[in-house]
Amino acid sequence: MDALVNAVNDLIWSKALIALCLGTGLYFSIRTRFMQVRGFAEMLRLMLRGSASASGVSSFQALAMSLSGRVGIGNIAGVATAIAYGGPGAVFWMWMVAFLGASTAYIESTLAQIYKEKDEQDQYRGGPAYYIEKAMGQKWYAWIFAVATVFATGLLLPGVQANGIAASMQAAWGVPPLATATGIGLVLGFIIFGGLRRIAGFAELVVPFMALAYILVALAILIVNAAKVPEVIALVFRSAFGFEAAFGAVLGLAVEWGVKRGIYSNEAGQGTGPHPAAAAEVSHPAKQGYVQAFSIYVDTLMVCSATAFMILATGKYNVINPHGGLLVEALPGIEPGPGFAQHAVSTVMAGQGPGFVALAILFFAFTTIVAYYYMAETNIAYINRKVHRPWMILALRLGILAAVVYGTLRSASTAWALGDIGVGLMAWLNIVAILILQKPALLALKDYEAQKKAGKDPVFDPDALGIKNAGLWKEINPPKRD
Repeated sequence: MDALVNAVNDLIWSKALIALCLGTGLYFSIRTRFMQVRGFAEMLRLMLRGSASASGVSSFQALAMSLSGRVGIGNIAGVATAIAYGGPGAVFWMWMVAFLGASTAYIESTLAQIYKEKDEQDQYRGGPAYYIEKAMGQKWYAWIFAVATVFATGLLLPGVQANGIAASMQAAWGVPPLATATGIGLVLGFIIFGGLRRIAGFAELVVPFMALAYILVALAILIVNAAKVPEVIALVFRSAFGFEAAFGAVLGLAVEWGVKRGIYSNEAGQGTGPHPAAAAEVSHPAKQGYVQAFSIYVDTLMVCSATAFMILATGKYNVINPHGGLLVEALPGIEPGPGFAQHAVSTVMAGQGPGFVALAILFFAFTTIVAYYYMAETNIAYINRKVHRPWMILALRLGILAAVVYGTLRSASTAWALGDIGVGLMAWLNIVAILILQKPALLALKDYEAQKKAGKDPVFDPDALGIKNAGLWKEINPPKRD
């Protein structure tokens, strides 16, 4: 089983996907005239604007839901793994994926807003399956994405997060994996059986707190090691381009692992972010596009960087030599993963590293599992649009609970490989789609900027822009009558 999983993973995560992700981010950065730089102030302004409605959540709630999916085990274990296999230079390529990926996040999230619908409960629903069908007219492609996403976010990806929680809880306090699975299952069941409102409320409350607490601890560690920070930054850049002789053996792996773990963490282009983005109540799709672009910065440039600098500044990491042995062995006998961060925290908080990291992983990973459920449910809603089958939602809820239990009991390597398959499959399908369907999102950006320049609060009119199959916007922004 493990051999099969690894073979499929290697096929999906070929160098072609890595090049596609980087190339797409660069292309959209150019097409949007680097909106992720020009629009940074607008991202911050829009993040706290707007409010929830009977049909949609607020922009901040949608951001929190999106971040709950982006900020997960990858921000701790994923960063450590990237450093272990790609050296410190992998961190630079994670940053590069985030910088370029912010424009990709804008495109996919704006498309989700343009082509969103209301379900039978009058709630906004949207995502790649919806915009693929409406904008591309290829229902078969939309169905493939929907089924793949239900499979990935409902069954494969939750296991990675649950595995990380179980491992960290056992390492910190000796909690048996089965006990962890039981606790996670009970709380998860309470939240997901409560519907969109409970999910949004949970994310809005927990996500900002957990991210801020983690970053503050990282800052405390960096303050203690302030003298080493300039050298750490220099090391990252030297290693990224092969100027650090000690890591010359992993130069190519720095790019591969940095991009792979960067995509896994921030999910730009993967097609997960558009699902919560579509649920936001806004007057113009570009508004949520800006907000979702900012979520990439929070995930990688803030949370992932916090982990990386903690590990590198304290020197608590190993780097594996692809030709055998270790290039760096600061932690003998410690496998790549949360252990790096645990030892880094313990340098400042003696003996508290395992406990702190276990709590961080618990919050990060659990909120991600909740977000995965929402994404899977949205695609079930897409499948159920024509013929409603309530049993499918129940089956999904029971399935994700089973996946969590299974994930806590499987090996970490198998869980990560299964998660990578899910991420890679969704990324292939979604990136091809948004490259084809980019025009409406670019028109929306141009329209938004023009209205802003004219001193207006932008309001979206798809007919004026020649965008078809976006009929819900006539209800959201009804035409004014003289």
